[in-house]
Amino acid sequence: MIKGVKAMNITKANGKNEYELIENLKKRSGETDEKIVEAVTTIINSVKEQGDEAVREFTARFDGIVPRKTVIEKDELNSYLDCVDEDFKNAIIKAKNNIYDFHLRQAQQSWMTTKENGVIMGQRIRGLHRVGIYVPGGTAAYPSSVLMNAIPAKIAGVKEIIMVTPPGKDGNPNPDIMAAAAVAGVDRVFLVGGAQAVAALAFGTEKIPKVDKIVGPGNIFVATAKKLLYGVVDIDMIAGPSEILIVADKSAKASFLAADLMSQAEHDVRASAILLTTSAELARATAREIDRQIKYLERQEIIEKSLNDYGEIIVCENLDQAIDFANELAPEHLEMCVEEPLKYIGRLDNAGSVFLGNFSPEPLGDYFAGPNHVLPTSGTARFFSPLSVDSFVKKSSFIYYTEDELKKAHNDIVKLADTEGLTAHANSIKVRFE
Repeated sequence: MIKGVKAMNITKANGKNEYELIENLKKRSGETDEKIVEAVTTIINSVKEQGDEAVREFTARFDGIVPRKTVIEKDELNSYLDCVDEDFKNAIIKAKNNIYDFHLRQAQQSWMTTKENGVIMGQRIRGLHRVGIYVPGGTAAYPSSVLMNAIPAKIAGVKEIIMVTPPGKDGNPNPDIMAAAAVAGVDRVFLVGGAQAVAALAFGTEKIPKVDKIVGPGNIFVATAKKLLYGVVDIDMIAGPSEILIVADKSAKASFLAADLMSQAEHDVRASAILLTTSAELARATAREIDRQIKYLERQEIIEKSLNDYGEIIVCENLDQAIDFANELAPEHLEMCVEEPLKYIGRLDNAGSVFLGNFSPEPLGDYFAGPNHVLPTSGTARFFSPLSVDSFVKKSSFIYYTEDELKKAHNDIVKLADTEGLTAHANSIKVRFE
């Protein structure tokens, strides 16, 4: 039952109401249910000990089918480009080009510096050897996530990109996901999903190779497996429910704002969609627009519950107040639907991705523009960054000292080592000059 404008609560910022909202949002990302942790731990241990046999057993149990063919090689991946809608194929190719162009600018070079005294130092940068990408299948199939995860890995110089994705009910892969994998440069795909896929990538099995890092979204079982296996393997992040925060002044259009809020609310009943505006009239108009537009959307029930539980329209005194709140909330997505949005870039310190102006809506970033859509959630934009080329490289420093230069540093190094009580460290220096 649609509740009309009541589906989105309107409050006035007073230094208290808006910050109570943050506390409410934190409750969404509480501790993982102990039963889920226990179930995932069992799966992980079984895969570690029994390998592919355990993977097949869990695939049959959770997906209802074990595909006849479990691996799709690169040549076969390319054949899926002929199996998908031509407009879709053209769209993912255009998106791939934009994503590639943006991330190519993130690539770093190894460097070395030579001083006049003969000392040489530097940093070597190279891609990880092998990376695993998890891609949901079935109804939650996201070809765009394939592009966002694989392309920066490719630019980073990752030697092999492995993808895992659950089989469909017929035992076959989702052709749209396969086509995206081909465009993005994935090397091999294994038709397996769930926590068992994450465990297989972390430990390696007879068929599925061990990887250095696992990236990509998944359900609570996948997220829990990634969390438990961090340290055995590197991961991208533990993603929480999707979030959007919009800052708008009177220049914004209510129909745009309503549409953008609901674009995130449809992800999940725990998704958060918040509007901060300096105009009470715009606040009311946006609530009415939500009521009007929601009737035509397929995920109406999800949107409504999300907006009821974690949505809010807050009327602020001015944009300064709104920006202060935005930095405190540290949202995944931040839209600035204001006059002269570019002037505020330098003040937006905590956000996963920022969308500037009335014609830069969040779905533009999700699918097409180029910046990555794998973003920090649940306030972690205060200290985490979006997925990038840096996520797929490792760095090593190197040092070369001459005998003379080490002799000059001799006393200082020994003093520091002795102060820390590490006499063997000090001896390593002393012995060279006895």
